[in-house]
Amino acid sequence: MTTRLYTPVDSPTLPFVLTHADRIVSIGSCFSDEIGRRLQDGGFSVDLNPFGTLYNPASMASAIERIVDDREVGMSDLVSHDGLWHSWHHHGSFSRPMASDTLEVCNTRIHTAHAALKEATLLMATFGTAWVYEREGAVVANCHKLPPQNFERRMMSVGEIVDLWTPLLGRLAAFNPRMNILFTVSPIRHLADGAHGNQLSKSTLLLSVDRLTADTRTVNYFPAYEIVLDELRDYRFFGPDMVHPTPLAADIVYDRFQQACMSPATIQQAHNNAKRARQKDHIPLH
Repeated sequence: MTTRLYTPVDSPTLPFVLTHADRIVSIGSCFSDEIGRRLQDGGFSVDLNPFGTLYNPASMASAIERIVDDREVGMSDLVSHDGLWHSWHHHGSFSRPMASDTLEVCNTRIHTAHAALKEATLLMATFGTAWVYEREGAVVANCHKLPPQNFERRMMSVGEIVDLWTPLLGRLAAFNPRMNILFTVSPIRHLADGAHGNQLSKSTLLLSVDRLTADTRTVNYFPAYEIVLDELRDYRFFGPDMVHPTPLAADIVYDRFQQACMSPATIQQAHNNAKRARQKDHIPLH
């Protein structure tokens, strides 16, 4: 009898098949960036995090609603801090010294994301944390390093997340009837509240996704969280901060994702495309 030194996690066979003809929109935590970039390198058409990195389900829902409506942000959505103008709905990568430039870069991405979502066959949504920061009763996507006394911090409940996303899923089905939706939960640990607080947050997200994916073929879950935390389950798969998974861990999750929804021919083509992408990034000596 062979001793197995790990607990295998069964990856589901997803009820859709991705090809290079498909268009994908990915939104959520920085782990979605890792998988999204690998899809891009593999030659897939991916609109990756049109609002920048988002962590909580409320900010992600707000971003998707704004994309569906093709609704721009305005001056009332901005704040000036440390020489930059920031959007309360966006990651700090959208911040600029001039308010007009911040609005332009934010709204340009909203318009391109609207077109991408209308044509997408897959929306990937990666929840990172159930903790949210509220300013004047509204959840912000990023605090942009403003003093903490400007915000109220709390954890969303399962019911709150489900009540927020259930009508949104209905809107998405009407907006683009042929689009599948795939939820994941990021394996990146948020340890500001300690290990127990992180587990409470992740459990809230997992329970919420379980309810959102019940009794539907077009809304599904992929166990990225379980693959990293239960199967790999070793600090060698985490970076020096012991929080973020290493590129190897992301490669393993991406490989399992490919097996779950791609044909062998598509996987091989993606591998060849990624190899060519790496060659283009190589700077020759002569």
